[in-house]
Amino acid sequence: MDRPPARHRPRPRGTNYPEIQSPWLPSYTAAVKILLQLFVYVAVVLFSYAEELISRRNNDKEKKSETAVLQACSSIKEQEPIENSSLSQCQPPNQLEQLKDYVEEDGLQGDVKTWKLKVLEHGEDPLVMPSKGWTCHQTSNFKLIRLEDINTAASQIQKGVQVTPCTYSRLSKKYGMELYLKKEFLQYTGSVKDRGVLCLLASLHQDQQRKGVIVASDSNFSMAVAYHAAELQIPVFVIMPTNTSVTRVRMCRDYGAVVITFGGSAKDSRSHAQQLAQKNDYLYLEEEDNFEYLSGLGTMGLEIFRQVPNLDAVVFPAGGPCGLLAGSAAALKQLNPQVSVIGVQPESFPVLKHSLKMGHPVESQTWGGHMFYRDLSEPCSRKNTLQLVGELVDKIVTVTEEDILIAMLRLLEYERATVDAEGAIGLAAIVSGKLPELKGKRVTVVVCSGNLSLTLLQQCIQRALTLDNRTCKFSVWLHDSAGDIAKLLEILDRETVRVLDIQKEHGFVTSKLFMTKVTCVAETRDKQQAVQLQTALLERYPSLEWTQQ
Repeated sequence: MDRPPARHRPRPRGTNYPEIQSPWLPSYTAAVKILLQLFVYVAVVLFSYAEELISRRNNDKEKKSETAVLQACSSIKEQEPIENSSLSQCQPPNQLEQLKDYVEEDGLQGDVKTWKLKVLEHGEDPLVMPSKGWTCHQTSNFKLIRLEDINTAASQIQKGVQVTPCTYSRLSKKYGMELYLKKEFLQYTGSVKDRGVLCLLASLHQDQQRKGVIVASDSNFSMAVAYHAAELQIPVFVIMPTNTSVTRVRMCRDYGAVVITFGGSAKDSRSHAQQLAQKNDYLYLEEEDNFEYLSGLGTMGLEIFRQVPNLDAVVFPAGGPCGLLAGSAAALKQLNPQVSVIGVQPESFPVLKHSLKMGHPVESQTWGGHMFYRDLSEPCSRKNTLQLVGELVDKIVTVTEEDILIAMLRLLEYERATVDAEGAIGLAAIVSGKLPELKGKRVTVVVCSGNLSLTLLQQCIQRALTLDNRTCKFSVWLHDSAGDIAKLLEILDRETVRVLDIQKEHGFVTSKLFMTKVTCVAETRDKQQAVQLQTALLERYPSLEWTQQ
């Protein structure tokens, strides 16, 4: 029997042969060495990563440096907003039947439920002051709004409000400073109040959201509540005076609010709204010392600090409701205590300045509702906000109505911005020369509101052009003949002025049969040309009647 080849023979038992090593495989010792090195490397990487996480967590808690604050501010855009799960469950207004019996003023019975969460009622955590050199002079009556609270508010409202531009202004060269304009009038409702209102409404309990909210007056605050409450599906009712412009009433209704016109003044509307709140268990909202509202308004200060580096000063409007001034000042002073915060209020309604001087809120005798000043003429904020302003604001100045009108004209011409008195009052302080210490510095002016009716806009522009010596009005006595009128027009043509209007009267202004009074309105370049025109007319017509501003 033939034996199989050697390579196919089975190996006998008990016989040991050496292992054949492949040239492509490492030895056993080398493999173990490689695995140990890999294990050590992974352990080192994991330890470094854990140490980095611990270090980051400690840095977030301490927040000692300004760099950490700026990183927190810049991360706001990337964070997802805090969702309020109750908002989608709210139903649209359905209590219209309950409002039928409230067309006349009735006496108040009991207390009205009003949202008045004071600043002092916030948590007892210590203040976080990231900038060295910042000292908080606390009193026992209030606590400063913390920077982390404003950051939280910014995360909540980031999808409901715009990050408005803060752009370099062409007015900088004219007034001798680096001037930046924070254009808050570009918010959806035309004012900065969107920030505070959205933060306030999002913080409400879901039971109150279902019941609804109610506000009074036709202020920017009411407009913002009407829009954002409707967007969050919260029933909202707005009580406005009967003399409110049709445009504002229609706009509020378009936002989704139920609008009721009642009373001849803002005070009557507030009284009626409080009665409805008591009757139907609505939440009556007004600009108070609410912590969430002030934190929301303070988010504008964060944006300004991020948008304008090396900032020297920020100029704010400072009417009766000074929540914007207090909230934004809290943010700016914690980010950089060297930034000067300045408030500007109208000379006709110096409510804030008087309140600071007296040490407590002073009521405005007009009780708000002024057609031109609107929110600037509202009653003064409560004591906590007033104390914040006193602690954080460096200076408060007053300006005249003429200064505000000139500022409105400058914004319209140089920035193509149509704003109201509240939006222009910050620039008015610079236009009028009330802030000479800002020459050569980097300054941001807050242009916070642009809700101006067309009729009022036309009146403001005409008045501002007259104040700026851009239009002039005069009257002369002429013989009742076409030749004398032609000679007058020749003088106007020689002085290169444009005739806007000309009128001739003689039946009711004089007993002279052959004399007539001619009144002209002309457009001039500036004050110098207006003076030249007046001189030329006086040489020809000694009886010239030049209408003063």
